[in-house]
Amino acid sequence: MPAEAKALQEAQHHLESVLLDLERQFPPTPTGVATTVAWGLPYFHHYIPTLGKASGFFKAGTRYPAYLPVDLMASKAEGHTVYALQEARTFPSDQPPPGFGPVRLEQNDVAVLLRSDSLANVKAAQKVLFGTGSNQAGSLFKVTSIRYGFSGGGFYGQQGLPSKLALAANIPGAQSIPRQAQGFLGFATTLDSNMGPGNIANLETLPGLTDQWPNGYFRQGTTMHLSHLFQDLVAWYERNFPQYADRVQAMLQPGLSPPPAPGTLALQPPGQSEAEVAQGVQRYHAYGHTGSMSQVDSTTSPTTSNYGKAYPAGTTIPVRGDFDTLDNPFHYTSDPTADHYSKKKAAGLHFISFQPTIAIFNRVRLSMDGYYPDTTLPIAPRSPHAGINSVLSTTHRQNYLVPPRRHRSFPLAELLV
Repeated sequence: MPAEAKALQEAQHHLESVLLDLERQFPPTPTGVATTVAWGLPYFHHYIPTLGKASGFFKAGTRYPAYLPVDLMASKAEGHTVYALQEARTFPSDQPPPGFGPVRLEQNDVAVLLRSDSLANVKAAQKVLFGTGSNQAGSLFKVTSIRYGFSGGGFYGQQGLPSKLALAANIPGAQSIPRQAQGFLGFATTLDSNMGPGNIANLETLPGLTDQWPNGYFRQGTTMHLSHLFQDLVAWYERNFPQYADRVQAMLQPGLSPPPAPGTLALQPPGQSEAEVAQGVQRYHAYGHTGSMSQVDSTTSPTTSNYGKAYPAGTTIPVRGDFDTLDNPFHYTSDPTADHYSKKKAAGLHFISFQPTIAIFNRVRLSMDGYYPDTTLPIAPRSPHAGINSVLSTTHRQNYLVPPRRHRSFPLAELLV
């Protein structure tokens, strides 16, 4: 698409019309289709270099990136302007599979996330958004990848999707996945204590995080991190953590004495302070996955949101949206060589996290590797003693800005001339 005001504004109207038609067909509920449209830095840099029109949000002539939401906390700490949306980075434990090369830091303009309890609904929505008919939006996009995945099942004694699909695909280690598990590793990922409540992950909700309260253009939006990771089920269930207690301690924290393994492992992880994590390392020479992050991803004191909602200390801020996959690493890619595409199925995770700023995601992700602002844990970040890191292999990363619904279609295009 040309980077011209008229073309972008026509695209904006067309995409919004298609999205509204889609929502009339499928309400944004689990039985319908929930649609999230997220925009990458390349979109803003290439298509929105300068805002030609003045508005209640910006002066005419505002240039990229000055119109992006500002991360007030990070800006104060670093002494210069830091934006809520940042380029993706790698982390100490990031290690793709042998022969893959470095982690790919992607440069997509846009990502569309479709979620539903109905696979048929997802495929119908995919056709509406990426088909080439006059009432579809496919002419607006060049698809660079398609990523499929699943989570859950296993209700009322039924076999969960991770176990069922991994066994059908003959994935090594699949026979060890608990029959009713929500995810390949056997632990639920959507526990209340793991998920930010309500709109806490919005840009504007928590006072002092960004400049979007009370009237920012992107108010009621958020940031999104998207990555792909392979999961080594043989290492998880057999080689590194052969006992159920080993896996509980790696996932949560060392020293726990869990009850006998249930059919699906949905334990509430106990919170740990940074000092408690360090003490655990001294005693056990190990730390747990959720324990290492539990203070970094949460409010540190009782907080009242800009909307008047009171959150106790220890309230989780990010909202998870990830799902297991058998993609290797994607279902489809326009660049099979660079993405190391294979038709052979592989256990993996399309990891998605929503949070007010990417700086928050980076801090949480660094803590997963034992890196804190004031200290670094004396454990190699890919060691079997470093939570679950030894069974994960990251291949791709990118960060996005999710605008509010009113600006979801080609944001800022209406301010171009």
